[in-house]
Amino acid sequence: MEQLIPAKATPADPPGGAAGEAEKRRGLRKMKRVALSFLLGATVIFLLTSWAEAAGWPAWVGYVRAAAEAGMVGALADWFAVTALFRHPLRLKIPHTAIIPNKKDALGSSLGDFVSTNFLSEEVIRDKLRRVELSKRLGAWLAQPENAERVTAELATAVRGAVKVLRDEDVQAVMEQAVVKRVMAKPWGPPIGQILAGVFADGAHHKLVDLMCDRAYEWVRDNHTSMLRVVSDRAPSWSPKFVDEMLADKVYGEVLSFAWAVKTDVNHPMRLTLDKFLGEFAQDLQTDPDTMARAEQVKSQVLEHQEVQKLIGTAWSSTKEMLLNAAEDPSSELRRRVREGLRSLGERLVTDDQLRSKVDDWVEGAAAYLVRNYAKEITTIITDTVERWDAEETSRKIELQVGRDLQFIRINGTVVGALAGLVIYTVAQLIF
Repeated sequence: MEQLIPAKATPADPPGGAAGEAEKRRGLRKMKRVALSFLLGATVIFLLTSWAEAAGWPAWVGYVRAAAEAGMVGALADWFAVTALFRHPLRLKIPHTAIIPNKKDALGSSLGDFVSTNFLSEEVIRDKLRRVELSKRLGAWLAQPENAERVTAELATAVRGAVKVLRDEDVQAVMEQAVVKRVMAKPWGPPIGQILAGVFADGAHHKLVDLMCDRAYEWVRDNHTSMLRVVSDRAPSWSPKFVDEMLADKVYGEVLSFAWAVKTDVNHPMRLTLDKFLGEFAQDLQTDPDTMARAEQVKSQVLEHQEVQKLIGTAWSSTKEMLLNAAEDPSSELRRRVREGLRSLGERLVTDDQLRSKVDDWVEGAAAYLVRNYAKEITTIITDTVERWDAEETSRKIELQVGRDLQFIRINGTVVGALAGLVIYTVAQLIF
């Protein structure tokens, strides 16, 4: 009648759970012995009272015998019911016994349906999240500096792990695919022309023109000898030297005067002509096919230049080193900003009702979306896991969890059966 549970642990046992399982096993064995002792006690009393009644003892012996007999029957019936849940009683393959091993998959499916219906419904999820006030609790938690620091440290660990896992060549290939090829695919002329047109229309380029004019004047002023040499080198060989020097001085003076006029007069024709040229150039970048084609040629030359390619190749290495250094240093600017940002977010979630409402709506919507679209996949975890379990192992594990409490059914069956038998016997004696 009593089949002891094997004491060995299985691979399915969680790490560190062997001690707890052993304790449950001892408790189950103890309760089985207690329940069995009730059955044996009822049996002994029944045998003794049957002998005493046959020996002519007083009538009260019959009442005790009837109670013991009914208690024995109740104990046997409840033993059969409890045992039939987990195995065949006395190893006899009686129909509708060993229910858990035989109905394991059906039980798993029913459990999955139960969870899906009662726990993974959109209404239940929304109501639970609404009552929990998740954003307010999260905000209060993040507002604590030590918690913000803890989250920052965890994020830093995650960043370090992700950066170290990524291969440099893969990241570089992605950068080339996502950045370089997209830049190559889009024409430069129209967007650059639009930007320049806006700059020229606002007059923001005038400071640059002023700087160029200042530098041009300063160069002419400081390079008198170079100007004279240029004029002398281009003079005819038959021209007298003093004539060349006079002509060079005259040319230098005119150039210097012209540079000074351009530098000091904001409405100088040269400046106006430059403004007109720049405006037309910005327009040509947007509409003129030849100018746009030249812009594309410049783009190709720039991106294909050896230094630019080298810069692209080393961009990830530099970024990777920067991220690792920032993530590892608790006092880095990156971690400080993340920490302060998290703490600020926490304070806003506590005080800003509108933000908190938005976050709660977003969380509820995300949870509802998962439930609507993936509830079946979630419950499949339960059904698939149960299906993979060995039938006997499943029965053993469930019995370890609830078997101790089920033994009280056997004890109660003995006591209730005895009382019922006593009542029935008493009524029968009164009537007949």
